[in-house]
Amino acid sequence: MVHAQFDPTARRELAVAAVEAKTVKDLTWQQIADAAGLSVAYTTAAVLGQHPLPEESARAVAGLLGLDEDAVRLLRTIPIRGSIDGGIPTDPTIYRFHEMLQVYGTTLKALVHEQFGDGIISAINFTLDVKKVADPEGGDRAVITLDGKYLPTRPF
Repeated sequence: MVHAQFDPTARRELAVAAVEAKTVKDLTWQQIADAAGLSVAYTTAAVLGQHPLPEESARAVAGLLGLDEDAVRLLRTIPIRGSIDGGIPTDPTIYRFHEMLQVYGTTLKALVHEQFGDGIISAINFTLDVKKVADPEGGDRAVITLDGKYLPTRPF
C-alpha cells in the first residue's frame, strides 16, 4: 500500500543516517543508484528525502547502506518535498542555483512562453542529469540538463 508522510522529521533523520552510512562505506551516489536500478539523480533525491523508492529499490539501497526495515518503509513513503527551509539558501552550491534563477528566471519564463505558449515545465514528468566536462580554457565545467515535459495551461 502507498503511504504519504505529513511530517518530514523521520525522513530527514533517515537522510542523515543514509549519508553517514554512504560516507563510512565510501560509496558513491552512482553505486547506490546502480543498486537501486534507477538514475543517479532520482536515487540521490530519494535517499535525501525528496522521492519515494519502489520496494525493490528501497530494499537494495537499505541493504547496501546497512539500514533496517524501518528505513525500507520510510524510503518507500511519499515524502513532504522541499529540502530548503525558508529564506535564502546559505550553502554556496545551492545558493548559486538560487542566484541563477534570480538572474535568469524571468528570461527562462519569457523564452519558454515564447516557444511553447502559456504553461509550465513539469517537475513530475522530468529528468535531471549532471555531467563534468573539460573547459577548453582549462579546468572543468558543469553541464546540468533539466528535461521536463511542457504542460500547457488549459482554460476551463
